[in-house]
Amino acid sequence: MALALDGRAMRAADGSLRIVIRLEGDVMQLQLPARAEAARKDGLWQHTCFEAFVAGGDTASYCEFNFSPSGEWAAYGFSGYRAGMRPLAAEAVAAARWEHGAGFLQLDLDLRPGTYIDRAADLPWHVGLAAVIEERTGVLSYWALHHPMAAPDFHHPQGFTIELPPVAAGRATHR
Repeated sequence: MALALDGRAMRAADGSLRIVIRLEGDVMQLQLPARAEAARKDGLWQHTCFEAFVAGGDTASYCEFNFSPSGEWAAYGFSGYRAGMRPLAAEAVAAARWEHGAGFLQLDLDLRPGTYIDRAADLPWHVGLAAVIEERTGVLSYWALHHPMAAPDFHHPQGFTIELPPVAAGRATHR
């Protein structure tokens, strides 16, 4: 199936993060879940979902955010690579808006990772954007802006390829 994943991020001085993740292609061939109440749910990666990973400064800690087209979401903090996982409070997810049309599926996010990662104005943030795609046949594929290893690993810090400079330099946007 021919698909393309794209994304961009913008960091604000208040510790918030605006992210857009867009999948283009034959999205009619995807298995999309039915709409549900916007609520926390674990295991979203087992079906179609978009994911954002955010690390601050030069520390090993990072946040993971998962969003299903159903409206369900999950947010976790990690103290290091796949270590020390803990759920993040609902306040970390300010807004998630899905748009679905002929040939695309898009997620617009407003996140508040700044309360969980170092948000000092003089430190950059690194963001990784990814998607788990389930075809109508049940086949899963793993998409990211960058896969640093042969096998997909969204948690790998080298996959956090969007670098957002310190906010002291003004608003930062990357595509």
